[in-house]
Amino acid sequence: MANFTYGTDYIDYQNGNEQVRLMAWGKNSLRVISNPSGPVNLDCAALLEVEPTEAIITIEDGIAKITNGKITGVIDESNTWNPNGKLSFYNQKGELLLKEAYDGPFLDKPRWFRGIPGGDFRLQATFSSNPEEKIYGMGQYQQNILNLKGCNLELAHRNSQVSIPFYVSNLGYGFFWHNPAVGTVSFGTNTTEWRAESTKQLDYWITAGDNPAEIESQYSDVTGHAPMMPEYGLGFWQCKLRYSSQEEVLKIAREYHKRKIPVDVLVIDYYHWPRCGDFRFDENFFPDPKAMADEVRSYGMELMVSIWPQIESRSENYNEMKRKGLLVKTDRGIDVQMLFHGNNVFYDATNPKARRYVWEKVKKNYRENGIRLFWLDEAEPEYGTYDFDMYRYYIGSALQKTNLYPREYVRGFDEGEQTDYQEHSIKLVRCAWAGSQRYGALVWSGDIHSNFEVFKRQIVAGLQMGLAGIPWWTTDIGGFHGGNIYDNNFQELLIRWFQWATFCPVMRLHGSRHPQTPLFKADGEPTEMTGAANEIWSYGEENYEIMKKFILIRESLRDYTRELMREASEKGTPVMRTMFYDFPEDVITWDLDTQYMYGSDILVAPIVEEKATERWIYLPEGVTWVDARDGNSYEGGQWIKAQATIDTLPIFLKEGKQEYLIGRV
Repeated sequence: MANFTYGTDYIDYQNGNEQVRLMAWGKNSLRVISNPSGPVNLDCAALLEVEPTEAIITIEDGIAKITNGKITGVIDESNTWNPNGKLSFYNQKGELLLKEAYDGPFLDKPRWFRGIPGGDFRLQATFSSNPEEKIYGMGQYQQNILNLKGCNLELAHRNSQVSIPFYVSNLGYGFFWHNPAVGTVSFGTNTTEWRAESTKQLDYWITAGDNPAEIESQYSDVTGHAPMMPEYGLGFWQCKLRYSSQEEVLKIAREYHKRKIPVDVLVIDYYHWPRCGDFRFDENFFPDPKAMADEVRSYGMELMVSIWPQIESRSENYNEMKRKGLLVKTDRGIDVQMLFHGNNVFYDATNPKARRYVWEKVKKNYRENGIRLFWLDEAEPEYGTYDFDMYRYYIGSALQKTNLYPREYVRGFDEGEQTDYQEHSIKLVRCAWAGSQRYGALVWSGDIHSNFEVFKRQIVAGLQMGLAGIPWWTTDIGGFHGGNIYDNNFQELLIRWFQWATFCPVMRLHGSRHPQTPLFKADGEPTEMTGAANEIWSYGEENYEIMKKFILIRESLRDYTRELMREASEKGTPVMRTMFYDFPEDVITWDLDTQYMYGSDILVAPIVEEKATERWIYLPEGVTWVDARDGNSYEGGQWIKAQATIDTLPIFLKEGKQEYLIGRV
């Protein structure tokens, strides 16, 4: 008993200099903290404060147990050969969910802190692995792998990689590595091993649930819920790299309006500014932003503008921000963090004063001119070299804190909106961390290539992001890099991608299309080029009619999509979800990686192979399914081969839900 102390909702275990705490934290959940050289720190990188829970605590014969609803955590120091106090976790049935790896005094050290000269620690936390376990979530990694068992993942952000260290297990639990440090995780056959390059303590959260929906709901309760999706998020978004003038923006808006094609959001991409970090339009090309925004809104569209966190050394704001300490600090070497149209450093989004400074510039130059939506690009942030030990934030070293950057970047805009306008907007952003959803983050999958292999990966990426707690997610329809608008093969890819995007949380057309055209500033200085046309009439009449058809399908689903967004906001439910999310008892559904549910009623099976006009689809058991194209019914629990010419894709509806799409797809 001497090594244990406890309160109403926690147990502390003293292991020499190490203190370990297990505490109730949310429904059916426990938070675990270990400090190797002092008292535990209860500060939260992502977890929200929760109401204290009166847990059930027992301590007997060197074994301490804490039970919170459906989960029990155990600290076992009864074995004298185990001086560390082994941790294990069980559900309400007494079934083992997870345990630290320990097979004897000479083989394992489940909580291993290795001191770094000058302070702090490298951390390795090792758990025994059930070789039959299946693991899902963890954010967005550009791979076709849905079940992450056997994967090694970097815990760091990059362009098109989003590291959110939460997973759902088919064993009935969810696990959140509550640490924003750069590191890795290995989901091995023998062990699961988490590593942080630099940290002060171990911190994770574990929850038990009877099904994936319960686990996801409990995770969302402790990391935050997305706000309700605004109405303009439900329809079609038009974008390209890049509309370079006010005249061009208005030309596109007028043409969509003339053709009576509904567009919710029209996007103005980067380098519409004089210098990166000026946070305003270049008046030579956008002379009257307010008139532009007013006219576009008169057509039922909202304007969104790109914002970058880079501050170029020639920017009108650089010297002031440098003097006030609002920039990310370079600890050594030349103070250039990204080379792109000049020498750039990043503004420090972890600094509340920096967040407010940037918001005030954006508010004055965009918001007060009628532009309400912002695309927060480069959010990783995209350092020229990912030598994280070189950089330092207001809240600490990049090695320990950099994964928080994209969330704090979005937070600054959300705080500004809440303070000044009492609203939540959508912020389109290229990266996220746990909690980004509560600030209105709409994550897109980054600057990906235009080919079928990459297209297929995006389905897995979207499903994993939903499980990682980010319900608002999208892609560049057609991919970003390498699409030539005159290439028939690219046009096929674009159409297949467009069809699929109709059944994604947000439907957004974007890309750097070829052939490209050089652009110059008013004084003749080269600036960022523009891609070829990317409007739906840019690809020929046949493709135009197909894309128009699917935009109208998206419109017809507006009421349905709105309800999905309400579920996401209230319960943390993914909008696009794995088949096992709705059918966990059907074992086949746990391995389906190119079909999914859009909400609970619509099964989506995109065509993801070049030149394909058919594919196999599994219809889960226990439901009668109706083909949305022809109304034919099929009993669940079987595989079928579905046909899909270029103007359609396989969509199946639960019986009784035929009113959504029959005859439209």
